[in-house]
Order: sequence, then structure tokens, then C-alpha cells
Amino acid sequence: MEAAAIVLYPSPVIGHLIAMVELGKLIITRHPSLCIHILITTPPYRANDTDSYITSVSAANPSLIFHHLPTISLPPSLASSRNHETLTFGLAPLNNPNVHQALLSISHNFSIKAFVMDFFCSVGLPIATELNIPSYFFFTSSATTLASFLYLPTIHNITDKSLKDLNILLNIPGVPPIPSSDMPQPILERNNKVYEQCQESSKQFPKSAGIIVNTFESLEPRALRAIWDGLCLTENVPTPPVYPIGPLIVSHGGGGRGAECLKWLDSQPSGSVVFLCFGSLGLFSKEQLKEIAIGLENSGHRFLWVVRNPPAQNQIGLVIKESDPELKSLLPDGFLDRTKDRGLVVKSWVPQVAVLNHNSVGGFVSHCGWNSVLESVCAGVPIVSWPLYAEQRLNRVVLVEEIKIAMPMNESEDGFVRAAEVEKRVTELMDSEEGESIRKRTKDLQNDAHAALGETGSSGVAFTKLLELWGKTG
Repeated sequence: MEAAAIVLYPSPVIGHLIAMVELGKLIITRHPSLCIHILITTPPYRANDTDSYITSVSAANPSLIFHHLPTISLPPSLASSRNHETLTFGLAPLNNPNVHQALLSISHNFSIKAFVMDFFCSVGLPIATELNIPSYFFFTSSATTLASFLYLPTIHNITDKSLKDLNILLNIPGVPPIPSSDMPQPILERNNKVYEQCQESSKQFPKSAGIIVNTFESLEPRALRAIWDGLCLTENVPTPPVYPIGPLIVSHGGGGRGAECLKWLDSQPSGSVVFLCFGSLGLFSKEQLKEIAIGLENSGHRFLWVVRNPPAQNQIGLVIKESDPELKSLLPDGFLDRTKDRGLVVKSWVPQVAVLNHNSVGGFVSHCGWNSVLESVCAGVPIVSWPLYAEQRLNRVVLVEEIKIAMPMNESEDGFVRAAEVEKRVTELMDSEEGESIRKRTKDLQNDAHAALGETGSSGVAFTKLLELWGKTG
């Protein structure tokens, strides 16, 4: 009898790739007889991040089988883009022949029980359908974002305006009332190609055998209930089964490059440090970096801050290899010396999960990418939400108003945040009654997160249902 296999098809964006790999690791842990094959697309930017990540994962998890698809030559219109959604959506259809060949090749030796795609890879669904392979989506963002995307065709049909121009509160089933301008960045402009691609991807959800979501019931009960009740799709379009199996996050890690900052944290008082980190694509101008520095210095609080280089002014496209920043040229004169006894600025990267779980960390200033949100919840660390791109403004609304584990960083219309706002929010998070209330709520959800993953927890039960579908011949 052929061995049973699950094929995972992640987006090349590093956060999406990491979440999909964690799904693969979970499947193997719970059902060791299933073989996990992961299709890897060469990313159009920051390829060195992906290469080093896969190398380390492969060494630690030899049972995960990575298939590197042939490199695609991007057409000039894509290669010159600085928008990662444009690049990611544009790359997927170009890869369809490679995906088809990979599935055929794997099926020669394995019985493929499921083909699990990222949202950005939805053009792969017809390939799996043609090969009679059950297709699933793994949605790496929140259930609230999923509800919004499922509802997108309805919004499209009731207005001919772009979301950025509507200037209204949207009432989406399962979502708190949200300013139309706070919807996910890629869908704000109706005439944008990415808007059209998001529409098409959203229409693929009901054609799948199920949607796996990286969340858990007690974190987003309202959104999940609306989806399960079929309120987010247009009339007569059935909702496929939805499986909230999270929180799926990376294990602590923390050796090697991260040893310095962890050692520094060891010397700080419990709960005293504000951690600032903004994801792999979160870049600030030199002017904004200086405002953050002034705000941190004026707050008087201890801090650990990850600083990356500002975006290059004359850069064409996102095909870059980032160099370490020159801190003294980016930060105010004397800042590093004046704050050396209570602050640490780290170049480019830290082991985020290990940092968040350190006893010294008491707050997190974050872009609120969904992986970072889940990592913060699992560590019981409250958030100051500073959204930068993608669906992060929607995440802020949900985290602040619905889940109540964050306070907002308020920016001006052009997105700039002044030092006074940084100082105010850091101080409120660490010192105020509101900050303490948010901290308690986050700690409660930390306990819920761990309970959800248990065999009888909500996520454990949902995952068991999936494995029963996939492993009947395992």
C-alpha cells in the first residue's frame, strides 16, 4: 500500500512559510505515519532569510520533505514592484506548471490525502481538483480577517467605490464595526490588480474541502461563529468546514545570534522591559527611527528594540539582501550612550518567541502581524499596536476593541508617529490601570491558548477531525 502524504503549498513570504511549516510539524507529531511534502517557491525578495530558515528546519526535522520548485524569471512588470502582495500573487500562476509537475511526481510514490494551500496560492486549487486531490486552505491570518475576505465579494457588489474612499464604518458579520480605510491594505483600492486577485482568491474558499485557520475559539469566538453560521458568504454559497487549530507558533529557539539579547534580559527586573519589533517587512524612515528613540528615552522605561535599515530610496523592486544598520547614523546623537544602562538596540533580528517568553519582558510594541500576535498571546505579553502593512490595521481594531489585549499607537494621516505618542503609549502600557487590565486579559488568554491545544481543547478537537479525514489509510 502506498504511504499517505499531505502536500503543503505555502506563500514564499517568510511569515506565511513559517506558519505552514509549523502545521507540517504538528501533523507529524500527531500522526507520524503521514508524510509531509512542502513545495518551496523561490521568493522574489529576502531569499537569504528563506534559505537559512529551511536549512535549519530541515536539520531539526528530517521527516519534512522540501521540494524546491524551479526558479521563475519574473516579467519586468513584476520584478520592478515594491509591493509584496503584487509579487506573491503574480508569482503563483507562473508556478502552476511546476506545482502540477510536483504533485504528479509525489503521487507516483504516495497517496496524497490533501493539498493545503496558502491564500496567496489559490490558483493552485484547479490543479489539485484536476488530479482528484482534496484541497484545503491554510489561512495564516486571523479568523476576523478570514471573515472579511469571505465577505469581500458582497462588499464589491453593494458599492462601486474603493474602500479607501467610502469613509464609513463597515458592518461585516463577525467583525467589530471597522472604518473602511482600516480594511486590509491590498484591497483598499478597487482598481488595483491585487484587489481583483484577492476577490478571486476569496471566491475559491467555498470550492475547497475546508479552511484551516491559525487561531483558537476563545480568542475570536465572534468571527468563527459568523463564519460557521454561513453569514460571511453570499446567499446560496455554502461555507466549507472551518478548522481553528491554533495557536501554531515556533518553539522558543533563541541560541546563536540571539544569545546577547537574552543574556541582557537576564539582568533586567521582572516585567520591566518594553520589547519593540516590527516583523521582516517592517521598515521605518530615518526620521521615524529618531522619533521612536526620543520617545523611548523620554519614557524612562527599559527597552529592547530591534532596528532595521530604512527602505532604500532608489531601490527598484523588493529583490534585496538586507545589510545590518549603522545604528549611530540612524539614531539621535548620544542616544546609545545615554540609554546604555536601561536599553539595548539590536541590529535586524532577535529570537522573538524566546524574548517574549522571557520573564523580564512586560510589553510588546508590534506591527501586529498575526504570527506576532499569537506569539504575544502565548507569552501573556500585552501589546501596543502599530500597524504597518497588509491586514494589520484590521488586527489593531480587533485587538484593541474586541479582544482587549492591546492599546493603539496613534499616527498622523501620513502614518508618522511622534515621539510624544511613543512615550505616552509605552508609559501607559507599563504604568497605568488600563495597561494592567490589558495585561490581566492577555494572561487569561495565555491560559486559554494552552488549553485549546490540549487533546480535548477546541483546537485539539478540530485538528483530530482533520487527521481523521486525512489518515484513514495511514
